[in-house]
Amino acid sequence: MRLQRPRAARRFGARSAAVLITTVLAVGVPFPSVGADGPDERPSSLVDPLIGSANGGNTYPGATLPYGMIAWSPTSTTGDQTSTGAANGYQYGVTRIRGLSLTHVNGAGCNPGAAGDVPIMPFVGDVTSSPSADTKDAVYAADFTHADEKATPGRYTLGLASGATADLAVGERSGLADFTFPADRPANLLFRVSNSLNGSEDAHVDIDAAHRKVTGWVLTGAFCGRRANGGVNNRKSYYKLYFSASFDRAFSSTGTWKDATLSPGSTSASGGEGYATGADRAGRGSGGWVGFDTRSDNDVHMRIGISYVSLGGAEANLREEIPAHASVRQVADAGARAWDRELAAVRVRGGDTARRQTFYTALYHALMQPNLISDADGRYWGMDQRVHQLARGQRAQYSNFSGWDQYRAQIQLLALLKPTVAGDFAQSLYNFARQNGGVWDRWVHISGATHVMTGDPSAATLATFYAMGVRNFDYEGAFDSLVRQATVPHPDGLSDAGCPGQCVGQRPNLAQYLSSHYAAQDVCHCWGGAAETLEDAVADSALARWARLLGRDTEAKVFTERAGYWRNVFDPATGYVRARRLDGSWVTPFSPGSDVGFAQGTSATYTWMVPQDVQGLAEAMGGREAAATRLDGFFHNADGSWSVRGGDPLRYDPTNEPGIHAPWLYNALGQPWKTQATVRRIVDTVYGTGPSGLPGNDDLGTMSAWYVFAALGVYPQTPGTATLLLGAPVFPAAVVDRPGRADLVITAPRADDTHPYIDAVRLDGRPLQRSWTDAGLLRTGGRLDFRLAEQPNTEWATNPGTLPK
Repeated sequence: MRLQRPRAARRFGARSAAVLITTVLAVGVPFPSVGADGPDERPSSLVDPLIGSANGGNTYPGATLPYGMIAWSPTSTTGDQTSTGAANGYQYGVTRIRGLSLTHVNGAGCNPGAAGDVPIMPFVGDVTSSPSADTKDAVYAADFTHADEKATPGRYTLGLASGATADLAVGERSGLADFTFPADRPANLLFRVSNSLNGSEDAHVDIDAAHRKVTGWVLTGAFCGRRANGGVNNRKSYYKLYFSASFDRAFSSTGTWKDATLSPGSTSASGGEGYATGADRAGRGSGGWVGFDTRSDNDVHMRIGISYVSLGGAEANLREEIPAHASVRQVADAGARAWDRELAAVRVRGGDTARRQTFYTALYHALMQPNLISDADGRYWGMDQRVHQLARGQRAQYSNFSGWDQYRAQIQLLALLKPTVAGDFAQSLYNFARQNGGVWDRWVHISGATHVMTGDPSAATLATFYAMGVRNFDYEGAFDSLVRQATVPHPDGLSDAGCPGQCVGQRPNLAQYLSSHYAAQDVCHCWGGAAETLEDAVADSALARWARLLGRDTEAKVFTERAGYWRNVFDPATGYVRARRLDGSWVTPFSPGSDVGFAQGTSATYTWMVPQDVQGLAEAMGGREAAATRLDGFFHNADGSWSVRGGDPLRYDPTNEPGIHAPWLYNALGQPWKTQATVRRIVDTVYGTGPSGLPGNDDLGTMSAWYVFAALGVYPQTPGTATLLLGAPVFPAAVVDRPGRADLVITAPRADDTHPYIDAVRLDGRPLQRSWTDAGLLRTGGRLDFRLAEQPNTEWATNPGTLPK
């Protein structure tokens, strides 16, 4: 979705070290050798969290663990306290920050995006005015250079031009920091409790000098609340983040502020900023500061815990995860080992260092979410704004579901590599739906239903989980709930609140859809009628497949028919998907490059969004040959040159989701060598190392997951199945670790820059003459052996009887 210096370790006892390593972070065994060029290479050492921090990738470089609640990362400023350099609070080209915030979401597209809660700013100098009154961030912010910045999985270090430094490491719900200050200057830490990325309704801070603690909370939410459509629909609060910070030394001074009023010596303050922008929000808010005497010791050691449930929960999370005398280095080392365990789910061999760095950073970004919102004791804040306990058998409550984006690639990768996490995530979404009157929201942030985007991605997601073997959730109850949402109209479906972009109806104007068999542009109460029809057809296809696996034949028949409703927005006269009115007429004027009827895309892109029935789409276009020729034009300019970087409304856009499956459609059209060439072109030119190494918003790991699949030479065919389409791997060997099942082994000895084509494939030793694998490969594990070539083999996998459907 697009909307537009480490410190020396402190002393640490052996018993505490054991607690940290075995109990707190539950890290795994060391990573086995990667390849001949790096026998001791750990995957975490190959990750560069700064990839995607430019070029609109909206990743963040700060410290976080797999699926972690805390994500401690900078909030930058371009001279406006109500805005930042990017949607997620950090943009590589902006080298001034106003704090290090405790929560972030990877690659969210709305600007500002989500969270960025409680920026904590090491400030060199006396606090002589309210930081909230510093609306241009001229005083209480600081410059830095990237030479003084280091980001690794689980750790983030930053030196500021003011002379202060921050060295951060984290547990799942807690963090540890060493702040250093110049010895001859005043040293303060500012807790900007109200200054979340989207603002706040209220906030509070308490300073307990006797116990060397700072505690507080922020009441916030408002994801996507500034959209041009009048995003007031989402200018609402739906969570409190509580924090508790403790220090190893006494405070030399304290103070608080509210709006423009500074109160030196005060120990308590409250007040939010609101959710508006510019002058309506500038100058508002509250916070507090603590000062330190650094003349003889310029190092300040801070431990912090967070919770969405309570202050007590934040303190218990901290006690559970980080021992009192832990050092940043020890927590960071344990965090790196935790990442090694997650990243070792895929072990690749060969390829150059840049290729492996791109791959493992993509895998890192893909496994950053979903994110914990439950405390160590199993309590969490629900969508009904109440405290809940985990369901029976559930290990964690997860959130941050960018459904419209993730159901196309990230969900499949999660199911493939981390089925237990996937099951807990499925249960989490079902829990939220039950707390939300049976409504499954498209974009869930923390405990908030934000309504962002279009379609019914929850149906596609949970059906995919089930098809790929995930079973640790109440799949019967979830299926029944999703069927009800798809068949029983809800009053919200007749509302235009939040449209476009945040339409509250999850199946908008369902009664009209079920009657007309398409979403009518003039009465759909949705972002775009054509897009809504295609999205619902994909979701219904996934429900039909899930129903068959469950033995629910009646539902399978109903939803199979509905999966074909895409045909009702395909115009045979133009050969494109188009928006229709209720009376059946096409919306005019029409151009393939138009976005009328579509969500963040054009007709030229959306026309290919029929992954559940590629053969039917090809037939509608005049046959497979004609469709393949059309597809050629989607990836190439008129002169035959490649067009895969985006920017042309008539051609492929790698920066957004509706068309990211399109390179793989050639397999079903009987020309798989073109999939191989096209995917390799995208892999080699659109992705890479460095801050601009992602094509656009990572969208909670979706674009990164696309790269992981492409590099392995496989890609999910369509939601609701475990079928994998085949491409050409970029590594000579890879092992996909399947928990509780046999591994998936992929070999391609000739894989390099000059061998992008498949000459032959063997599946478990037997020749494979089709460009896809069925669910059996993921069910039982197996081995894929690729023989790659410099030139395309235009005979392999072209038999019409063996093509993907």
